Amino acid sequence: MRFEGTRDYVATEDLRVAVNAAIALERPLLVKGEPGTGKTVLAHEVAKALNCPLLTWHIKSTTKAQQGLYEYDAVTRLRDSQLGDERVKDVRNYLRKGKLWEAFEAEQRIVLLIDEIDKADIEFPNDLLLELDRMEFFVYETDETIRAVNRPIVIITSNNEKELPDAFLRRCFFHYIKFPDADTMRDIVAVHFPKIKERLVAEAMRVFYDVREVPGIRKKPSTSELLDWLKLLLNEDIDPMVLRERDPKKLIPPLHGALLKNEQDVHLFERLAFMARREGR
Repeated sequence: MRFEGTRDYVATEDLRVAVNAAIALERPLLVKGEPGTGKTVLAHEVAKALNCPLLTWHIKSTTKAQQGLYEYDAVTRLRDSQLGDERVKDVRNYLRKGKLWEAFEAEQRIVLLIDEIDKADIEFPNDLLLELDRMEFFVYETDETIRAVNRPIVIITSNNEKELPDAFLRRCFFHYIKFPDADTMRDIVAVHFPKIKERLVAEAMRVFYDVREVPGIRKKPSTSELLDWLKLLLNEDIDPMVLRERDPKKLIPPLHGALLKNEQDVHLFERLAFMARREGR
């Protein structure tokens, strides 16, 4: 099994190396990078390229590691026992399988995405150390061990909101997705907009990268936001000359709501535009 990218996903050489190294080592691939750089999409494309099913476990601040293994519904079992339900005789009727259990019992190798692991409590990664390392866990209610029939390809994403424990990091193969350079970004744009005019792309990318470099900007626009902006520029039939005539370090870009995602950054550009107009008097 080797990942070489897909028609819909531009994977750099170092990213392809990282994915294949994690597969060869049979270790989880921990992927970090700016939001919007394609971390989550990577798992979907790896599954597509390797022709494997995909299981996704979206992590929230309230998610517990045990939920990925299984949950025992003792309340429902108690209620059923009071009603005389025959199902209470088999505890398995009250075990809700988690994503790891589903992945372990799959008859073919799957890709398991654990998305945004840093959103959970700091103890969350530690609580999955042995399960991800040995690919097995124990079910106390049935006194059995669940082992992976086919070791899944595990991809874990993080936005770096919290530091992950060293013991967890030691069990992963790590890769940081760098923000795409201009050449890579052109390839990404070409995948999504194969017939787009080169002049529009050139001017839009110039504005986009200049916006990212404005001192004091709090939320730099990401790849996904550039794609959204290009879609709007095409939809509104914006002439590339409109972008050329503007100095992105001084004036707010057209349809800026696709690029600037908080009021502080919008106010920053408005102040820069005001200062530019005043200096031009």
